Amino acid sequence: MGRQMKAEREKRANILDAEGSRASEILRAEGQKQARILESEGRKESAFRDAEARERAAVAEASATRAVSQAIEEGGAQAINYFIAQKYVEAIGKFATSPNAKTILFPVEATQLMGTLGGIGELAKDALRDAVASPPAKPEPRKGPFELPKS
Repeated sequence: MGRQMKAEREKRANILDAEGSRASEILRAEGQKQARILESEGRKESAFRDAEARERAAVAEASATRAVSQAIEEGGAQAINYFIAQKYVEAIGKFATSPNAKTILFPVEATQLMGTLGGIGELAKDALRDAVASPPAKPEPRKGPFELPKS
C-alpha cells in the first residue's frame, strides 16, 4: 500500500510538471508571436513615415523649381545662377561630409562657384534696389580664381 501511494504521488508530480512545461512553452510562444507582430508594425510605421518624408521633400523641391521658373520667365536671369549655385553648394557639402574624403580636386568649371556665389549677392542687391525703386547698376563680371588678369 505504501508503494501504491508513492507511485500515485509521483504520477501526480509528473502530471503537474508536464502541465507546467506546457503552460511555459505556450506563454513563451505567445510572447515571441507578439514580439514579431510589434516588430512588423514598427517596420510598417517606419516605412510609412519614410515615404511621407520623401513625398514632402519632393513637394518642396517642386515648389522651389516652380518659383525659380517663374523668376526666369519674368526676366530674372540671375535666378538661374542662384539655382545652379544652390546645387553646387549641396554637392560640395556632400564631399565635405564624406567619411573617407581626404583631398578634394575640383575641375576648373567648379571654380566658377565663387563667381556664382557672388551672383547671389548681386541678386540680393537687385532685390533691395527694386524695393527702393532705384535703377539697378550693372554688376561687374566676376573672375574665377584661376583666371589671369587681362592685359
